[in-house]
Amino acid sequence: MGGNLTISFLPLVDACLPILAREHGFAEAEGISLNLVRDMSWATVLDRLLYGHSDAAHLVAPLAIATTLGRGRPPQPLSVPFVLGLNGNAITLRPDLADQVAPPTRLGDPRIVGTTFAALAKTSAAQGKRLRLGVVHRYSSHNYMLRYWLAASGVRPDHDVEIVTIAPPFCADALEAGEVDGVCVGEPWNSVAVERGAGRIILATAQIWRRGVEKVLALRQPVLEDKREETEALIRALVATARHFVEPENWDANAAILARSDYLDGSAELIKRAISDRILLSRGSAPVHYPDFMFQYREAANFPWVSQAEWLYTQMVRWDGSSFSPEDAAKAARVFRPDVYRSALLGSGEPLPGASSKVEGSLSQLTAIGTQQGQITLEENSFFDGRAFDPSDLPGYLAGLP
Repeated sequence: MGGNLTISFLPLVDACLPILAREHGFAEAEGISLNLVRDMSWATVLDRLLYGHSDAAHLVAPLAIATTLGRGRPPQPLSVPFVLGLNGNAITLRPDLADQVAPPTRLGDPRIVGTTFAALAKTSAAQGKRLRLGVVHRYSSHNYMLRYWLAASGVRPDHDVEIVTIAPPFCADALEAGEVDGVCVGEPWNSVAVERGAGRIILATAQIWRRGVEKVLALRQPVLEDKREETEALIRALVATARHFVEPENWDANAAILARSDYLDGSAELIKRAISDRILLSRGSAPVHYPDFMFQYREAANFPWVSQAEWLYTQMVRWDGSSFSPEDAAKAARVFRPDVYRSALLGSGEPLPGASSKVEGSLSQLTAIGTQQGQITLEENSFFDGRAFDPSDLPGYLAGLP
């Protein structure tokens, strides 16, 4: 076939799959060459994609839906044929604040930490100084995960606390400068704040939603149609990369590649910690092992479940203050493209789910699911507050939220 694809990314550990697909030759093995362009903010990544300076992007999942629906700019339909990973973010507070709400040497229980944080936030707001929390984009899973946790804990986002936007590479700087009291960001930027003594990690987003959708591969819909063969080849290359990425014997080499100046331009040690699910919560402490902090491969992790897109749409309605629209809900659902993922991998050894949607947050134990090919067992995927998301009734779900 032979094809060239330009992919833009931010310097985050979960940009690993496109980077390593290029570096390890998995893309080349599928007959495609990848040109990777590093950006500094999600707004720039999106502009580059929309104006045709890139073919595909490492993107926060909700932004693909917001762009398709025309939130904040004229609508342009985006397609997501591949999920680059689940979770991998954390909530980091300035140390004096963290000491008041979370245990010193381990990740707290999100319910207990939430209740304690709510009391602190309300006291602070009553004294005329609302706590300010940074997220990486208005339309990011970071924003929605943080708000979900806050609201379920009794905090009214935008009322009891202020939520502002900071590009990931500047989150540690903002904490250190005292411009924010906390951030929700991906690695390695929590760890950078911790290493500087500017922050302490109190929660991983995987504690809020155990299998929450995070970054995706996004393309403009016309580009996907025009470069369908190259896109399917890229999906096969990314799956091979993900399989390689999760093997412990590859962690050191992969961390060293990601640390290079043209990629994350950071510490291989910090990057390896994220890859190996070992998180340093505070400066001078020992790393804590939190399994599946980042989730790149097992359990059909890369499959674009339509129900994930629909959950993100409900959060958009919830926090934009807009009303639910069946038409917009259908458009949001169509952004995720399990059909393209299936087409790319049919006949390969890669397991494929039988369904394209599922009840999110409904599993508390190992569950074998029906497949199109291969075998898939899903593990716990719960939300911390015990709610499940049934995509067959979006208005009902929205009505039941605090």
